[in-house]
Amino acid sequence: MELSRRSFLKLSGAGIGVTALAHLGFTASAYAAGDELRIREAKESTTVCPYCSIGCSAIVSVQDGKVVGIEGLPDSPINRASLCSKGQSIFQVANNERRLTKVLYRAPGATEWEEKTWEEAIPRIARLIKDTRDATFVETEEVGGKQVTVNRCEGIAQLGGAALDNEECYLAVKFARGLGLVYIEHQARI
Repeated sequence: MELSRRSFLKLSGAGIGVTALAHLGFTASAYAAGDELRIREAKESTTVCPYCSIGCSAIVSVQDGKVVGIEGLPDSPINRASLCSKGQSIFQVANNERRLTKVLYRAPGATEWEEKTWEEAIPRIARLIKDTRDATFVETEEVGGKQVTVNRCEGIAQLGGAALDNEECYLAVKFARGLGLVYIEHQARI
C-alpha cells in the first residue's frame, strides 16, 4: 500500500481523534464510578497536604469524628485529583493512636511528662517568647565605625510549613518580623 502525504495526514488526524474520544470516555466513566463509590454517610471537607510545598488539595471524608477516606481534589489546578504516597498518608496521621491530643510538659531536669491545659500552656509559651526576645534583642550594631540601628532578635527562629495558605504565611511572617526575627525559614527549602 502506497501512502501519500495527504492520506497520511488524514489517517493521523483520525487516529488522534479516536484516541482523544476514547480518553474522554474513559475519564468520564472513571469520574462517574468515583461518585458512586463515595461514602454516603461521611462528611467531606477540603484540606491542603502538609508535607511538601507544592500545596496539593485533598478531599477528606470524616465519619463519627474519624477520617475514613482521602482523595485528591479534582478541581485543584495543582494536583488535579491525584495525591502522592505522602499525601495519601494523611489518613494515617489523623487516625494514629500515638498522635498527641493534649499538651504535655516536661520540666527542666525532669524525666516524666505531665499534662497541662491550654489555659496554662499559652501564657507560659508567650512568657518564654517574651523573655527570650528581651534577652537576645539587638538594637544597634557597629558598621564601619558607626552605630547603626538593627532592631533584631537573634535568639528565636521560625520554621514555616507547607500546610499554611498564603494568608496564614503572611500573618506568620508579619508576627515574626514584629518580634524582630531574622531567622525565618520554610520547610520546603530545608
